[in-house]
Amino acid sequence: MKLNLKSICVLAGITANLFFVNYNVKAQPVQTLTIEKLWQLGRVSEPQLSADGKTVLYSVRHYDVKTNKSTNIYYLLTLATGQKKQITTPEVNAFSARFTPDGKKISYLCTKSGDAQIWEMNIDGTEITQLSFVRGGVSGYKYSPAMNKIAYTADVKLDNEVKDLYPDLDKCNARIIDGLFYRHWDSWHDYAYSHLFVADLTYGVMGDGKDLMQDEKFDCPLQPHGDDDEFNWSPDGTRIAYNSRKQTGTAEAISTNSDIYLYNFSTKQTINISASNKGYDKNPQFTPDGKKIFWQSMEGEGNESDLNRLVYLNIDFIISAKDKPVTLKPFSVLTSRNNFDYPIENFLISNDGKVVYFTAPYQGTKQLFAYNFDVKKETERIKIITVGDWDYGAFSVNGSLKSGRVVINKMSISMPAELFEIDLQTGKEKQITFTNKDVLNNVAMGEVRKRMVKTTDSADMLAWVIYPPNFDPNKKYPTLLYCQGGPQSALTQFFSYRWNFELMAANGYIVIAPNRRGMPGHGSDWNNQITGDYGGQCMRDYLSAIDDLCKESYVDKDKLGAVGASFGGFSVYWLAGNHNKRFKTFIAHCGMFNMESWYGTTEEMFFANHDNKGPYWSQTSHPNNFDASPHKFVQNWDAPMLVIHNEKDFRVPLGQGMEAFTAAQIKGIPSRFLYFPDENHWVTKPQNSVLWQRVFFDWLARSLK
Repeated sequence: MKLNLKSICVLAGITANLFFVNYNVKAQPVQTLTIEKLWQLGRVSEPQLSADGKTVLYSVRHYDVKTNKSTNIYYLLTLATGQKKQITTPEVNAFSARFTPDGKKISYLCTKSGDAQIWEMNIDGTEITQLSFVRGGVSGYKYSPAMNKIAYTADVKLDNEVKDLYPDLDKCNARIIDGLFYRHWDSWHDYAYSHLFVADLTYGVMGDGKDLMQDEKFDCPLQPHGDDDEFNWSPDGTRIAYNSRKQTGTAEAISTNSDIYLYNFSTKQTINISASNKGYDKNPQFTPDGKKIFWQSMEGEGNESDLNRLVYLNIDFIISAKDKPVTLKPFSVLTSRNNFDYPIENFLISNDGKVVYFTAPYQGTKQLFAYNFDVKKETERIKIITVGDWDYGAFSVNGSLKSGRVVINKMSISMPAELFEIDLQTGKEKQITFTNKDVLNNVAMGEVRKRMVKTTDSADMLAWVIYPPNFDPNKKYPTLLYCQGGPQSALTQFFSYRWNFELMAANGYIVIAPNRRGMPGHGSDWNNQITGDYGGQCMRDYLSAIDDLCKESYVDKDKLGAVGASFGGFSVYWLAGNHNKRFKTFIAHCGMFNMESWYGTTEEMFFANHDNKGPYWSQTSHPNNFDASPHKFVQNWDAPMLVIHNEKDFRVPLGQGMEAFTAAQIKGIPSRFLYFPDENHWVTKPQNSVLWQRVFFDWLARSLK
């Protein structure tokens, strides 16, 4: 599906709605965004419509810098009146809340009794009771439609520690390791696996759970960031579908081959219904009539950034087979490069099963789409619902495409997430939460402009340019090139609490954020061009972006900086050795510096193998990613460098930052190393985050301004 602004409006059948409630209600705002104000903002998420579509359940998380903690609070909002009611307290700090299937109660998880357990309360927040008492706690859960059973995930220890093997060495803290994936993201393997359980639920009493993955050394949901979207009940409650990557050790580290498994309660059999696909298969959902099951699927084996397609399978043949051996039929692909060349993110099936709603990155934004089975012509079944320079995220839907409504998270570079209601018939939207109105009421935001840049290979590349508040084109401004991570990560209209473009602009910088090669939302070809070419066209794209902006008289060409994290950090290190005197300062957060040592110490080897086209010892073509390793260009470093790295980052291990800082120091390059012993690939703790921002802007002020 090739879409432009004109075709968007035609497909949507609506006029582009480019407005939102303006927080800047005063004629002349007297403040700009500050670090302190950024951390006063409430983070809105988890919108869920009630079964009758009249009420929205959602959460707001607040961070307290002084206590270095956060609290999550749930609210109920009546759509007809806009009346809001708080139903949980900060002390409870509930999470994973939802309406029960009968709509009479709200369930949630909290750690009030120690480990995370399932709790219930009335809709008005009264009569709170603890439902589960699972040893070690519950990580996710879902009621069966009839509310006679509950599925939940919990850890099961299946591997032996040293003290299990040698009881007399109970003080020994060593590990005996026989395969890879001994650590992942930010944690060493804890000898346990997340399993899916089902327990009977009788008169509000939850029985003992049955392990559907008994003795299996596999995880559901996938670790470390999976959630309860990865398992779902059939409408009649006779089956449950879940995904798992049923491999361990080195095999798991080099493969993305997760599958959809269907457990039948009457036969007690588990069937792999996606075995023919060798890439990721995740997040199964049944249609309301139970005749189809949808999921997200990547075709490429070992490619975590392959096109995320929407697929489905008719399961009538499984029902009729009963206890007999089943011959699996191939699943059907709903979205592909031929009709929709953008990766599917969230998706939900309409109440009548005729429409599948989904979000996807699209041309530097994230939009809501619908696939309508009732449309006769297959090429016209996909319709874009939302329009404009926004990001639309998590959503809940009620009703059909002709008469339903959607409540959805919406944000932009200049607006933190709030909830909006969308009328699916007219396309009109209405803001329904105003969580941060008081904080941002008198804050001036900088203007965000879309800029099309001609690259060195004559492609048109979208870039977002953010200008300081009260921008004066007659002045000259220091300017930052923002380098996105991923590397296959969409650069859209996100509102970040670390890489916040408006905060950078408020500190007097122009920011350019280009959608260079490798970013989804511009078609698979654009996305795939970065594979094996880290030092190639994507780097020329960055230089094209900053050179194009430097044509403007208001850009101070003597005060340019490059900043970024992860692959963005790689980009900063690489540019530092290949920038031909363009930049005066660099900031790299958790970046890859030495590709050979990184390959030998990272954890998800499927990513390392795919993006580098194999390990460093098997490279046959040149140039390649290992030839482009930033450490090979350190001899050209000539500008100040701030290195930030975190102890618990196992994706890009700490040594990468240490190597870069050592190189800068030995070369006599002005440099600083900001080290966090208790953070992973990101910086999440409030006080650490405030320090991160302060050091970031202090470095820019001293080395650039």
